[in-house]
Amino acid sequence: MSKNKKIGNLGEELALEHCLQNGYELIEKNWTIGHKEIDLIFKKEDIYIFVEVKTRTNLKMGMPENAISNAKIKNITEASQSFLIDKQYKDVRFDVISIILKKDTKPELLHIKDAFY
Repeated sequence: MSKNKKIGNLGEELALEHCLQNGYELIEKNWTIGHKEIDLIFKKEDIYIFVEVKTRTNLKMGMPENAISNAKIKNITEASQSFLIDKQYKDVRFDVISIILKKDTKPELLHIKDAFY
């Protein structure tokens, strides 16, 4: 497994833990349709929450949340439409969880609710 994949997996686990601690119910992890993937899908009350997780070990390439392109947003929103077919729901939300892993210190986690739509 590549270093980037390991970092991404660790970030997704930290994001999952954060959301579970905040009362979110995990529905799917790494849900795919075709070449499109949604990192985490939760439900809270009657709201489906689609979460994109971005993790970095340094800021050389900028803040993690800034790495989400318009193409990625389009893929996530299109995939969510496929996921929601035949499901009952009140609303949907698209969140981003940005994580910075630093050596010898607690990871920095930023949960951006309603990041895009």
